Amino acid sequence: MYNFKNKLILITGATSGMGLVAAQNIIESGGKVIITGRSESKLFDLKEKYGSSIVTLKNDSASPSTGTMLAQTVAKHGDLDGVWLNAAIARLDNFDEITDDIYNEVMDINVKAPILQLAALSGYLKNNSSIVVTSSSSVYEGAATTSLYAASKGAISAAARAWARELAPRNIRVNTLVPGPIETNFRRFLPEEAKLGFEEFVIGQVPLGRSGTAQEAANVALFLLSDYSSYITGSEIPVDGGLIMR
Repeated sequence: MYNFKNKLILITGATSGMGLVAAQNIIESGGKVIITGRSESKLFDLKEKYGSSIVTLKNDSASPSTGTMLAQTVAKHGDLDGVWLNAAIARLDNFDEITDDIYNEVMDINVKAPILQLAALSGYLKNNSSIVVTSSSSVYEGAATTSLYAASKGAISAAARAWARELAPRNIRVNTLVPGPIETNFRRFLPEEAKLGFEEFVIGQVPLGRSGTAQEAANVALFLLSDYSSYITGSEIPVDGGLIMR
């Protein structure tokens, strides 16, 4: 559907789920991707499969050097036509169970990392490029046990709106993808019994009556990364089957 021929797109957290699907679609349409992940085996397999069309980087988003590592890699391959800041961690905790360590883990990966990453990458963004930030429908659901995760995603959504304003003079667009229940990564951090219960509860509130696929979420990210969305910036685009009705 989209033409990424001769374009270079960076996607964090792209060894599985919607990030991986988008990376594969970009390669299939003639583009090149830089992807990050924490699994060396998955990164190795993807490099073996796609060769020169993909650059793989093991990158820990919790590290203060996450942005520097990305910038050093990008510098070797040319300026970026697009960035999808997709890597994140999700967990459920009752509000009275949250400790300093838990708070730091979630906020470091979901908020500090993309902020540091974009700061480090700013000089490698082409004018007219596009940035996509992954948020979550949890920001708007008000579901019990999601306070910390929802707060982290709300924070990065707010940052993305400010980035859209700051980068507009360079005609760089910044938009936020707001996934609801997506099959491939849907509450995968939960024990199986709790996962099934939570899925049943959430999907019961989705007007379309099902979870989405990774491809359905990736389709929207690809649209936002493509030239077809050239007059869209500062927007939040839900991919949630109508869950939050925004």
